[in-house]
Amino acid sequence: MPHMGTVVVTGGSRGIGAAVCRRLVADGRPVVVSYVADRTAADAVVEAVTAAGGRARAVRAEVADEADVVALFDAAAELGPVDGLVNNAGITGPYGRFDELDAAELRRVVDVNVVGAMLCAREAVRRMSTRHGGTGGSIVNVSSRAAALGSAGEWVHYAASKGALDTLTIGLAREVGGEGIRVNAVSPGLIETDLHAAAGQPDRLTRLAPGVPLGRPGRADEVAEAVAWLLSDAASYVTGAVVPTAGGR
Repeated sequence: MPHMGTVVVTGGSRGIGAAVCRRLVADGRPVVVSYVADRTAADAVVEAVTAAGGRARAVRAEVADEADVVALFDAAAELGPVDGLVNNAGITGPYGRFDELDAAELRRVVDVNVVGAMLCAREAVRRMSTRHGGTGGSIVNVSSRAAALGSAGEWVHYAASKGALDTLTIGLAREVGGEGIRVNAVSPGLIETDLHAAAGQPDRLTRLAPGVPLGRPGRADEVAEAVAWLLSDAASYVTGAVVPTAGGR
């Protein structure tokens, strides 16, 4: 059966997450815009989706908090059965050398990027798996080319957390493939979002773009297209894949 149910998009208030929410309108998918701090930005995404003829609601959730994640999926089900998850919420942590990190900063990155993604994926499986009475669905994890490149001198801790996400993608795909759930990841490279400026590196894209084979940074909507495809039935035989969306980088 076609999957046209509700999609939970974590970190949906900005960047790639917001672009995914806006893109899914074209597929007729209701979206839940999960956010942690910026309610105004989340509401703006909901308004954009609604104005384009879609259905959306904003829900505050700290993905590293189990109770918040359960409440997020409960709220999402009010829009209709959940059959999609985009695990997009993530933080880079401090920019710089690995040996300058303190333990609290390190734990926060792992809590959000790894534990948070795992909690959301677990909850999605509990709702979507045919083993649990669901009708199947699709999970798309938003990884990063940092997982393969390592981000030396910038974000080794972030890269390592995304490496964990790639492994989660492969293992979970194999575990729940027989239960109607596909699990894939997109692996963006240099993308035009506010991540770089937020890390204190507003010139990072300009600096690194010449090293991209396609010669430019990517756009959030270009990543959203890959996410939408992986969520859709057009990708019905694709699972356990980590799809680079990085211009060849």
